Amino acid sequence: MRKFLIAVVMAFAFSSMAQIASAQEAPMVAGEVKKLNPDAGKMTIKHDPIPNLDMGSMTMVFKAKDAEMLNSVKPGDKIQFSAERVNGQITVTKIEKSR
Repeated sequence: MRKFLIAVVMAFAFSSMAQIASAQEAPMVAGEVKKLNPDAGKMTIKHDPIPNLDMGSMTMVFKAKDAEMLNSVKPGDKIQFSAERVNGQITVTKIEKSR
């Protein structure tokens, strides 16, 4: 019985830690849309460093979280965006045009 209680307490503790980690939003990063590929659900962005992905400044292709993101911007737009690893792919999870 004691081992069972310890297992339950440990499961609850790990579950709580995972919820706290997922509640933290990825930081917004400055970038510029270079290319859109709606058929593939991807966009090319020239971006500043992305600290949560330990990534320096570069131009790269990102998967868009949803198709609406691809309709909200066009090449040349200055943006603020957040990116995270989703199912092994680096994905834009939020995007806004810069002012």
